Order: sequence, then structure tokens, then C-alpha cells
Amino acid sequence: MELVQQLVNGISLGSIYALIALGYTMVYGIVRLINFAHGDVFMIGAFVGFYAITGLHVGFFPALLMAMVVCAVLGVCIERIAYKPLRNATKIAALITAIGVSLFIEYGTIYIRGAQPEAYPSTLLPDKKIEVFGVTISSQSLWILATSIVLMILLQLIVHKTKIGKAMRAVSYDAEAARLMGINVDNTISATFAIGSALAGAAGVIFGIYYVKIEPLMGIIPGLKAFVAAVLGGIGIIPGAMVGGLVLGVIESLVSGLGYSLWRDGVAFIVLILILIFRPSGLFGKNVREKV
Repeated sequence: MELVQQLVNGISLGSIYALIALGYTMVYGIVRLINFAHGDVFMIGAFVGFYAITGLHVGFFPALLMAMVVCAVLGVCIERIAYKPLRNATKIAALITAIGVSLFIEYGTIYIRGAQPEAYPSTLLPDKKIEVFGVTISSQSLWILATSIVLMILLQLIVHKTKIGKAMRAVSYDAEAARLMGINVDNTISATFAIGSALAGAAGVIFGIYYVKIEPLMGIIPGLKAFVAAVLGGIGIIPGAMVGGLVLGVIESLVSGLGYSLWRDGVAFIVLILILIFRPSGLFGKNVREKV
């Protein structure tokens, strides 16, 4: 039963990684950029949710929506100001810019509000213990999991059933051909950043409820782990990011359940090294031979 318990905990944790990983994989899929500032957008989402709850006294879902809207706007601003001028620059220039944007958001937040951590209200969601076949499941974990699943389903509907989703798929396949077919590539890229950042904002609020403590540098480790999850599933592949996040969350919970909780962060990066060595295209990716 302990194993089942850890699986339940791991799926809840993994759903948070999956939401962040979706932003990484969507941006990479469309502009081939690793947006290392994405973890900090997640942090901003956590703080927007916190201030909405404590300052405006709103509930969980309004706070979630506000965090998603603010992070979507932030994501578009980052893309337009920092990344769009580098559209035709080298990959290393874009990578260094991403790291610079990440540091700017982290230390800009510390400058504005200070470095002190905050604690999310513990009564935001009903917290009851539910016994199922000897396994104790927190109702908060179920809420978190259900919210994450709904957001992932919405993303799938946007990508596969809407005009902007069709444009995103076309641009990710061939941007120049998409432009010739009348698709506004710049607006499509901005929409991709907006959707990915909104999911990161939602993940920030969910993370705050799950772990309670938030602080300005909280986006670094979850952001890197979400990047690992995206690579694990196959970066650029949306279902891969979902599965990669869930698998990584389960692995971490099992490691903690075996009594090696101090190793849980290290295990994520061991997974990254192993996947890069043995299957660099990820679980859902296909090896493609490049012609020179």
C-alpha cells in the first residue's frame, strides 16, 4: 500500500511538472528556443495567486485565473521585448538572453518585494483525508490533479480544434511555408508564449497550495525539473511533456518513499543524463537523421 500511496503523491506532483513542461515544449516546438525564464514566470504566477488570495480575498479559481492572465501577458512581453529581436540570431545568443531574462525577473522581484518567503493559506481548498483500499489520499491532491487534467485537456482542444492551434502546428512544422500560406507567424509565436506562460502561472498557484511556501527564487529547481520532464517525454512534443512530468513526479515520490528524500532533486538530473545518453529524442520522440 505504501507503493500505491507514493504513486498517488507522485502523480499529483508530476501534474505540476507537466504544466510547466508544456510551456517549455511548446516554445521549443515553435521557435527551437529553450526558454530558461519559464521557471520564473511560474514563480510570478505563484505570487500573483498569493496576493490575489490574501489581498483581494478571492478563492482558488479566481486566483488561478488571475495568475494565468498576468503570466500570459508577461510571456508575450518577454517574447516581444527579449526574443523577437533575436529571431534570426545564433542559438547561443538566444540562450544567453533567456538566462539574462531569468535573472532579471528573479532579482527584479527581490528588488520590488524583498526576498522573504510567504505562506499560502492552508484553507484555500478542502483538506480531508480519504481512505481508498487502505491508501490515504488528500482531497487537496485530488483537486490539484483534477485542475491539472482539465487544463491539459483544454490545451489539447486549443491545439487540435481551434484556428490558432492549427496555426501553431503549421508554424512549428515550417514557419516559412506557414507565412506564405497567410499565417501571421509573429502573432502565432506570441500566442504560443501566452498559452505556455498561462499554464506556468496556473502551476505556480497549484505549487503554492501543495508546498505552502513560496519565495522569489522558487522557480529555479521546479523550472529545471520541468525542463527534464520535457526532455524525458521528447521536447517539442505536447503529450511527451505531460507524460514526462508525470513520470518524473512518480520517480521522485518513489525515491522519497524509499527513504532517500535528499536524493530526490539529484535523481531528476540523473534521469536527464540517462535519457540524453540512451534516448536523446525522449520517450515520444523519433530519431531523425540529418543530411549534411
